[in-house]
Amino acid sequence: MNAAFQSLPPSAASSVVVEETALRTEALSLWYGKRQALSDIDLDVPARRITALIGPSGCGKSSLLRCLNRLNDEIAEARVAGRVRVGEIDAYAKDTLVHDLRRRVGMVFQKPNPFPLSIHDNVAYGLRLLGIKRRRELDERIESALKAAALWDEVSSRLDDSALELSLGQQQRLVIARAIAVEPEVLLLDEPASALDPAATLRFEELLHELAQRYTLLLVTHNMQQAARVSHYAAFLHEGRLVEFGDTDALFTNPRVRQTEDFITGRYG
Repeated sequence: MNAAFQSLPPSAASSVVVEETALRTEALSLWYGKRQALSDIDLDVPARRITALIGPSGCGKSSLLRCLNRLNDEIAEARVAGRVRVGEIDAYAKDTLVHDLRRRVGMVFQKPNPFPLSIHDNVAYGLRLLGIKRRRELDERIESALKAAALWDEVSSRLDDSALELSLGQQQRLVIARAIAVEPEVLLLDEPASALDPAATLRFEELLHELAQRYTLLLVTHNMQQAARVSHYAAFLHEGRLVEFGDTDALFTNPRVRQTEDFITGRYG
């Protein structure tokens, strides 16, 4: 991971000073046509930790994730203001290569999206785009990624099988293996366990803790129990604004903002 830059003083919404920042937004705003989806988001995402984005449906959580690796570029009416920094990279600078940004900031969606290829070729896909062609190096990187995604023991004997034959839980771990094979700095996860059964969800949450030892994870979840279980930090969004950010235990047990408390306790949302 690139050397982190010095943190700015915490905003009014923040109750922590982040010592090492992997990703930062500064006055980040987003419009879809005339509708403003995000307003002046200032957020320092701690390195090699799990940060949960929580808030009611439509508050801007997924829109924020899509800003961080410029997926909103693909929406014609989308317009972004402010800054996103990943290490020393300004994500929206004119000379920033989007494909390089997306290698640094990987994305895992709510529904697993393996390619209609073999398990092997799914993980190899991004590596080949990086110019890695030698079979031995590919095989080593694929094995390493599948092990990191806790999937190797289940698929090592059938790497040539179609990825679409895997269970939903296995497909989601395969998508993670595909993302981390190219060694990103940050991994964005948009409700990645919402389609999984309880057993697969438990395994997935255990995997997140293992991944956080090497990667910075930013997790969107509607499950407050899951956010409390797996995240180190939490950010509460409401109507496109960052209301509160802090240590998860502190935010859930002693929120500083009444609006946060009302959401966590189920008074609305």
